[in-house]
Amino acid sequence: MPKFAANLTLMFNEVPFPQRFAAAAQAGFAGVEFLFPYDHAPADVAHWLGASGLQSVLFNLPPGDWAGGERGIASLPGREDEFRRGVARALDYAAALGTPCLHAMAGVLPAGADRAHHRAVYVANLRHAAAALARAGRTLLIEPINPRDMPGYFLNTQAEAHAIRAEVGAPNLKVQMDFYHAQIVEGDLAAKFRRYHEHVGHIQIASVPDRHEPDEGEIDYRTLFRLFDELGYAGWVGCEYRPRGRTEDGLGWIKTLF
Repeated sequence: MPKFAANLTLMFNEVPFPQRFAAAAQAGFAGVEFLFPYDHAPADVAHWLGASGLQSVLFNLPPGDWAGGERGIASLPGREDEFRRGVARALDYAAALGTPCLHAMAGVLPAGADRAHHRAVYVANLRHAAAALARAGRTLLIEPINPRDMPGYFLNTQAEAHAIRAEVGAPNLKVQMDFYHAQIVEGDLAAKFRRYHEHVGHIQIASVPDRHEPDEGEIDYRTLFRLFDELGYAGWVGCEYRPRGRTEDGLGWIKTLF
């Protein structure tokens, strides 16, 4: 059975962020992920985590101006120094929280951008980040994201993500496979996972098309969960979905999909 981590950015929104850790633990989760911890001091997040007995499994590097529409800066020319400072800041949080994996968001390309130039910047930044994370014993992740939810995002497909992973050539660079995004962009999920699973460092799930609990919509998660076990996937499965209603009321899928 996969190890499920609650995404505290989307789940348990009935209570403020500091209280979501306890809520996730009470609901039976052993791990948690979230987009960003940077609005809070590392010691505070570590306290909420430790008090709840949870493991922090993933968060993102600083994304640039999120409120202004930026979605990462790893592929943006001219932002290299800011990216490197973000890597260092994220590693400080990871050390405090014991977080094994950090995700570097690629960024949204401006209209008319030279994609080849952005790719070169992306590869160079990932090499720097992977080396820094390797020294700290952490794994760096990249994630294809669908252009419906995030128009203009640099990285959209599994094939491109794994090509970049191979080009960077760092053993601790893995791909974060979000089945919600993958279904929207390309489908053929079981075959894609069979092909790439050895290089997948983290999984996320949600229904398609509405990004709710995984017991509805067009993805057969019961089959996929069996496949994870069959192929020996030992990582976490992040529940990055928007609950249909109260978070706890929708958690029955954990039993019904097995």
